[in-house]
Amino acid sequence: METTIQVKKDLKDRLNALKLYPNESYDSVIRRLSELAEDEEPLSKETIQGIEESLKDIREGKVYTTEEVKKRLKID
Repeated sequence: METTIQVKKDLKDRLNALKLYPNESYDSVIRRLSELAEDEEPLSKETIQGIEESLKDIREGKVYTTEEVKKRLKID
């Protein structure tokens, strides 16, 4: 069963820009984008914990920019 949806002009323009070829259907574009958005392998508990720890370090200012690291290590 097919259905009709409404999208604003700016989104339609973006979908047109994402077409792989001029006659590609919007259905194909949206299907391709939705497949890219789905994560086939969910993150492990360890990975999620590592991300949470990293975010905590960032909030607490326990990070250095590349320039700061270069300066500390005296690298040009």
